Amino acid sequence: MASGSVDLFRRVDRIEHGVCRRLNRVLGRPALRELFVVVSRLGDGIVWYLLVLLLPVRYGQAALRPALVMAVTGIAGVLVYKALKHRLVRERPYITFTGIHAGTAPLDRYSFPSGHTLHAVAFTILATSYFPALGWVLVPLATLIAASRVVLGLHYPTDVLAGAAIGTALAGTALALS
Repeated sequence: MASGSVDLFRRVDRIEHGVCRRLNRVLGRPALRELFVVVSRLGDGIVWYLLVLLLPVRYGQAALRPALVMAVTGIAGVLVYKALKHRLVRERPYITFTGIHAGTAPLDRYSFPSGHTLHAVAFTILATSYFPALGWVLVPLATLIAASRVVLGLHYPTDVLAGAAIGTALAGTALALS
């Protein structure tokens, strides 16, 4: 990564530090900590794998194409966020700042962008585009997954915003092509 990008992340990290620290204080409340840990773990992929597998069970043949579109979009999302993380190498907040604690172990080392948020947003947009009735469950879940990443000290708000933007773009592209 170019030193200019490292300097930019350092400046942004300092700006976001206060927000990260305030949200990370939620970990002091055991019930909320457990909620965010569970939601974050669901966002590791299991809820999305189940969604893709169960759509055809619930909606029959009408869900085969949407499930395929979601699976391909999910794979594209993994490729995009892993490439960006390994190129941009932004350290996680709990690594950079001693006052921020990791509420759970991360899946990988770097934070930018949030892959959890990318997938939560992409799958929510796709699923609700095909099956709007799922929105009452998926929209709050995606929101909690995104929030959990900052609360747990694993991401900065801009990581989450970037993940959401990329997820939106991937979903939009998938819908346009399908």
